[in-house]
Amino acid sequence: MWTESNNKLERTFEFKDFAHAFAFMTRVAFTAERMNHHPEWKNIWNKVWITLSTHDAGDIVTEKDKKLADAIDKIYSEMSAH
Repeated sequence: MWTESNNKLERTFEFKDFAHAFAFMTRVAFTAERMNHHPEWKNIWNKVWITLSTHDAGDIVTEKDKKLADAIDKIYSEMSAH
């Protein structure tokens, strides 16, 4: 579940191992590039922490962030179903 705090959307995703976490990040990277909106993120082994805000709007949460969050959730759901 995404949480909004300090003008940022944040969520942690957990996977069974590093390879699955990295595959998720790769899919998110291609989606973010297509949307021209890029996350701040961190990965340690099977966890990925993502933070979204729109820098050119003054580092606040905008519709761009919400659309990317929805796209990321869809990727996570698809990967979790397998």
